[in-house]
Amino acid sequence: MKELIIGAHCSTEGGLHTSFQRAETINATAMQIFTQNARQWHPSKIQAYVLEMYEKNKSKSKVKTVISHDSYLINLCAKDAQIQKKSEDAFKGEIMRCHALGIKILVFHPGSHLGQGEEICLNKIADALNRIHEETKQCDVISTIETTAGQGTNLGYKFEHLKHIINLMDNKERIGVCLDTCHIFAAGYDIRDKKSYTKTMNAFEEIIGFDYLRAVHMNDSKKECGSRVDRHEHIGKGEIGVDAFSFLMNDKRFKKIPKVLETEKSEDLHEDIENLNILRGLVKRK
Repeated sequence: MKELIIGAHCSTEGGLHTSFQRAETINATAMQIFTQNARQWHPSKIQAYVLEMYEKNKSKSKVKTVISHDSYLINLCAKDAQIQKKSEDAFKGEIMRCHALGIKILVFHPGSHLGQGEEICLNKIADALNRIHEETKQCDVISTIETTAGQGTNLGYKFEHLKHIINLMDNKERIGVCLDTCHIFAAGYDIRDKKSYTKTMNAFEEIIGFDYLRAVHMNDSKKECGSRVDRHEHIGKGEIGVDAFSFLMNDKRFKKIPKVLETEKSEDLHEDIENLNILRGLVKRK
C-alpha cells in the first residue's frame, strides 16, 4: 500500500506551500496544483520567500510527486492571433514556474479548434509547443496532454489526436499524456467491464503507447459513455462505476503513474479522503 502514488488536486489558497498541508490531511503521496490563478492571463513569477516556504513544506511531506495543471484560458490553437500569442506566453510562464518549483509534469488541455478544423489545429498546437520548448531549453518540464471529453470543439477526445501532436514534437522527451477516466469515458471509450477496459487500454497502447503516460486523473462520470459531456463524479457514484477503477488500480502499467482525483470537495476534504480510501481498498494484496 505504501508504494501507491495517489492523491488529489489540492488548493493553494493561502500560498503554494499550503497545498502540502491539505495533501497531508488526505494522506496523499501525489497531488496536483495550479501554480497561479487558473482563470487569469498574466504570468506571475514565484517570489523567493514563497519558493522557500514551498520547499520547506515539500521536504517534510509524504507527497513524492507534484503535478501542475495549466490555466483554463490557454488555447494553443486559438483562432484569434492575439489570444494565440497570449496563450503561448502564458504556457511558457507555466513551464517556468514548474521548473522553479521542481515540478516535472505540466498537464494541459490540447485546445479548441473553434471551427478551424481538427487537423489544422493539431498542427498549430504542435508548432506552438515546439516553439515554447525551444524557448525553455533549460527546463525539463514535460508538457502533458490531457485526454478530453470532446465538448464543443475541444480537441483530444480521440487517442489519435494526442498521437498526432506527439508525432510532430521535435523533442519527444518533453511531451507526455495524462489519461482522465471521466473524459475518455465521455468521449466513448468504455471501461466499465473487463472486456471493454482491456479493449480501451489496448487501443491506448497501440495508438499512443504507455511510454508516454505521465499522469492519471481519477474521476467517475455524471454522464453516460459517449455523451461528450465533461462532468466529474465521485468514485463509484457515477456512470463508470467502481469496477473500472479496480481494473486500473491493479493494472501494473499504472503502478508507477501518479493518480489524482479532480472531484468536488468540502473545506474539510472528507470527499477526497473517502474517494482515496475506496481506491486504496481496490488494490489486491498478493
